[in-house]
Amino acid sequence: MKLVIGNDHTAVEMKNEIKAYLESKGHEVINVGTDTTDRFHYPVAGYKAAKLVASGEVDGGVLICGTGVGISLAANKVKGVRACVCSEPYTAKLSKMHNNSNIIAFGARVIGVELAKMIVDEWLNAEYEGGRHAERVAMISEIEETGSLKAAE
Repeated sequence: MKLVIGNDHTAVEMKNEIKAYLESKGHEVINVGTDTTDRFHYPVAGYKAAKLVASGEVDGGVLICGTGVGISLAANKVKGVRACVCSEPYTAKLSKMHNNSNIIAFGARVIGVELAKMIVDEWLNAEYEGGRHAERVAMISEIEETGSLKAAE
């Protein structure tokens, strides 16, 4: 699987460990984050990663900042991206199964590396179920496309 990984200055160490972990499992990983602890704006990495995911150049993405929130918010502004912040494996798994998430995010100041590995594993091993969830994912896409949702009006 080809993945993108992005981070800000608070998550360099965790990014390096997760990147190496993914590569040890045979994944190709493209790094769009910073490799130094010099101040780096998380929207830059979130945007770059999201563009690669949305274009289909990669199969999915992993984003890491202090909490995972800011970088995922930036990524979610790119059409076609469904980035989910997860601090435990169960949500990561269900974000893929039910919401067809294509980016997982977490916080280097929130969780440790071993938990991050478990989150990544659950997300990567999960498969989108479609079925009853497809209608809801389509509603998310409708909001993204039109700025409204007919079912809510």
